[in-house]
Amino acid sequence: MTATPDAATPNEGKTLAVEIDGARYSRIPLRTHVVTADDDIVEVVTRYTAGHLQPGDLLFVTEKIVAISQGRSFPMEDIEPRKLATFLSKYVTKTSFGIGLGIPETMEMALRECGTPRILLAAGVSAVTKVFGRTGDFYRVAGPKARGIDGPTAHTIPPYNHQVVLVPENPKRVAAQLKRALPVAVDVAVVDINDLGGNILGSTVSAERERLLVRILKDNPLGQGHESTPLGIVRPA
Repeated sequence: MTATPDAATPNEGKTLAVEIDGARYSRIPLRTHVVTADDDIVEVVTRYTAGHLQPGDLLFVTEKIVAISQGRSFPMEDIEPRKLATFLSKYVTKTSFGIGLGIPETMEMALRECGTPRILLAAGVSAVTKVFGRTGDFYRVAGPKARGIDGPTAHTIPPYNHQVVLVPENPKRVAAQLKRALPVAVDVAVVDINDLGGNILGSTVSAERERLLVRILKDNPLGQGHESTPLGIVRPA
């Protein structure tokens, strides 16, 4: 049975459709089991999208399940932060939507992923520009690997409420691999979308369509907590 906008159910507090520049799009969430490092991302995606995709759809996959399937999720107790990580984490602005690099464990993983010189440069630039009221320079300098690190939060599905998840490796290649594996002609995007905004980490569409996709997903239709919907379909409505 093919999922239609009428049959699909939005996540709590979200809407199924959105209008962008006069065009309407449905964002259909797909539920899965809790993905682990033992899962193959291609098998997971093909299994849970079976019977739901239509030609011309765009399938979006959260970066978190891609990274987890690649073994890029680390229990907090296995991360030993250095003193520098503890020091730098104290100056990170925390929000209600996530801790970012605001704890020693996530900052430690940023130092490992991005290198100490780059993180120190980002911290130095940020310290200067904050004086002039400018924000966001830390992540602009540190780059997407730092920006995409997910720390543990109370609303995250266990066991990931006690783990740090890094950005996936080669998301563009993963998107292309998934597109080839699916039996229906659709495009694929690996996305990092949260309640603060979003980025397309890798896709099979043009840069222009990536920018449109960010606008379509701006309200984070897959949710931020226990929804268990790490896959979604964008379909012209």
